[in-house]
Amino acid sequence: MPPKPKFTREEIIDAALKIASDKGLKALTSRELGAELGSSARPIFTVFKGMDEVLSEVRKAALARFDEYAEKAKLYTPVFKQVGLQMIMFAAEQPKLYRLLFMSEKPEAETFDDIFRNLGPNATLCIEVIRKDYSLSYDDAMLLFKHTWIYTYGVGALIASGMCRFTQNEVQDMLSREFVAMLSLIKSGKANSCTTIPEKKS
Repeated sequence: MPPKPKFTREEIIDAALKIASDKGLKALTSRELGAELGSSARPIFTVFKGMDEVLSEVRKAALARFDEYAEKAKLYTPVFKQVGLQMIMFAAEQPKLYRLLFMSEKPEAETFDDIFRNLGPNATLCIEVIRKDYSLSYDDAMLLFKHTWIYTYGVGALIASGMCRFTQNEVQDMLSREFVAMLSLIKSGKANSCTTIPEKKS
């Protein structure tokens, strides 16, 4: 008969997320996790097969925490701008989790479509809101979302890495200017020509 787990799966994930949030992912070792739980590392492996499984669950928990920020955007108007502001706030308040979710090295680069699928239901909500509020086709709404998300991601990366500090007013102004500029390009029909990299002349 297998030993009864000393800690629940949720307790272990919560402790692991706390370590990742406070100290970064590199600090999340079995020994550190055991210490956070007030135990040796052994009880962890009566619940999880190994630390790779723990790390996978921590990423899911970090994304769930990010979603909590994004959910707050639904309480404000315009929703899409608030999603961007909440993303920046997450970068400022949870910099190590922001780096875990959005700045971790990957074995091979993903396309933006891959990233979009991993952003969850809030990204889909943004597309619906953009289409409704600005009378755009799905493709144009996706183009607007893509460029403003990449811009917002960059601002968040600067904050989460400690390279730059911005006031809330500065962030709001930057996101508004980027959004209005991109929306104007799309409405004018020039967005694709401006965002396509020209071929090098031979």
